[in-house]
Amino acid sequence: MRIYHCHDLRRFFYDMIVFENLTIGAYSLKDRKKIKELLDFVFNLFPRLKERKRQRAGTLSGGEQQMLALGRAIMANPELLLLDEPSLGLAPIFKKAIFKAINQIKETGTTTLLVEQDAVLALNTAQYIHLLEEGKIEMRGTSEELKKEPRIKKVYLGI
Repeated sequence: MRIYHCHDLRRFFYDMIVFENLTIGAYSLKDRKKIKELLDFVFNLFPRLKERKRQRAGTLSGGEQQMLALGRAIMANPELLLLDEPSLGLAPIFKKAIFKAINQIKETGTTTLLVEQDAVLALNTAQYIHLLEEGKIEMRGTSEELKKEPRIKKVYLGI
């Protein structure tokens, strides 16, 4: 099984250009047609990366860096994608773009495990949720079930 961990530290090569960072994600793939297909998918998800494909990765904004990290994860063609705090420190416009992309990735059939501190984003993205408090699972259920929970509404959603 191909597993890719896209963590909150992003960890890409700052001195290399965006295109090189993306293609490094596909290092284990041999099928050039599949690599091209994945690259097109990444550029479709994140047109901003296509615009900046010749730019050094270290000069990207924080949101663009997160797009690059997620794009590189897609290039690995994972069957299971582990996402650790993809919205951490991002402006709302970038959060929206990242989570739109996560939903599109899920639609391709890639299983996604998401760890996220933004409850609203998590509830609107995940199918099944485990709510952790102080390292312990306090609640679990589908997003629809948890959205109806009074405690979730009050504490996490501010409703």
